[in-house]
Amino acid sequence: MRSSRFVAASLVGVVVCGLAVPSAVAASAGATSPTVRALSARSSPAKGVRLTLPVPSGRYATGESSFRLVDDERSDPWVPGQPYRELMISVFYPSVHTGGRPFTHQFPPAVATAFGSAVEQSAELPAGLVNWAATTTHSVRDAVPAPGRFPVVLYSPGAGDPRDWNVSLAEDLASRGFVVVTVDHTGEAPAVQFPDGHVVGNEPLMTAWATAIQNGTTPALLRKVMAARTADTELVLDRLTSLPTRLTRIMDVHRVGMFGQSGGGFTAAQAMYGDPRIKAGVNMDGTLEYTSEPDGTHLSEVALHGLDRPFLLMGNSSAADGSDVHHEPSWASFWRNQRGWKADVTLNDSVHASFTDAKALLPQLAGRVPVDKLDAAVGKVDPRLAVAANRALVASFFDRFLKGCDDHLLDGGASPYPIAFVR
Repeated sequence: MRSSRFVAASLVGVVVCGLAVPSAVAASAGATSPTVRALSARSSPAKGVRLTLPVPSGRYATGESSFRLVDDERSDPWVPGQPYRELMISVFYPSVHTGGRPFTHQFPPAVATAFGSAVEQSAELPAGLVNWAATTTHSVRDAVPAPGRFPVVLYSPGAGDPRDWNVSLAEDLASRGFVVVTVDHTGEAPAVQFPDGHVVGNEPLMTAWATAIQNGTTPALLRKVMAARTADTELVLDRLTSLPTRLTRIMDVHRVGMFGQSGGGFTAAQAMYGDPRIKAGVNMDGTLEYTSEPDGTHLSEVALHGLDRPFLLMGNSSAADGSDVHHEPSWASFWRNQRGWKADVTLNDSVHASFTDAKALLPQLAGRVPVDKLDAAVGKVDPRLAVAANRALVASFFDRFLKGCDDHLLDGGASPYPIAFVR
């Protein structure tokens, strides 16, 4: 049975009917649970291996700013009784010289503990092997933006992943001259940490998963998840112009794209279907249907009708869960109905998590973790080539359709990267 490419496979969880469900760390918006308080209140720094993210390849230094967004007109779908929806976003952007200033950390403390533990269990890593709180980005907090006007690209993570789990790709795009906004879909990841210190986990969603699996109503729940995600995306788009002036003056909100991994790729496609402000999109290995097993029985609107704007499909090549327009029913339907530009590219020797920071980080544990476990977690493709390929493909796509600059990588000819174009 093929596993779901809606819920991110990077998280440990209860696997029922092939659906990976993330482990729960719960908290309300107003008060944290004992579990989350314990995660965020540890006074001594964690010990373990420090992993490093690859350096961005573009010509700009990068800055990072984070913000809490609140929608007072929408109740939270996962926090009972909360009459508003709150999100965290990070903005990565081109900046002027940042030498001598400290880089930001990839994860806030509570997120590092909760999500890192989940990744360790999912990949069968020794508990505590990695110091997840120690990994830094290559961006400086609130750095002075570079002069100019840059296209805006939104990033949506896999269902169950935090917004911080594709920093390498977000930073690389920013270094190439894009403003990248990464979005936490609160209530899905094991922990989302807000500026005042409160943390929201995913226990209500976990409970809903268990009920849906027992009752056979997972398609309805997945529709609810996607409805929340597309509403989150609309909120972010609406609030771009309300961010601080130092950022709004460099953002060209008339050139907006979106990409995502797993459920985030589905979110990019479905958000484009309902919002013409998104001019181009990328789906990194996400199904386009509302089911725990991609079988074509609960196709989404975007799979049934396609889009009139450019869209790129990027899939994995694993024997059990490979994704392309010949093997993934929802992709086949989308391919038939897509009216705008389209391409389907497979990353050779890859798996689902090869499109996240897992591919850049986990191979650094070689020698401490058996090779077969690392291959199962992130695929056999060389990590440097995989990171380079993901960066090159996504940048080539958004350069072409948001900047009007075409390097012809997506024409499908010979390539220096381990990729294959599906026709």
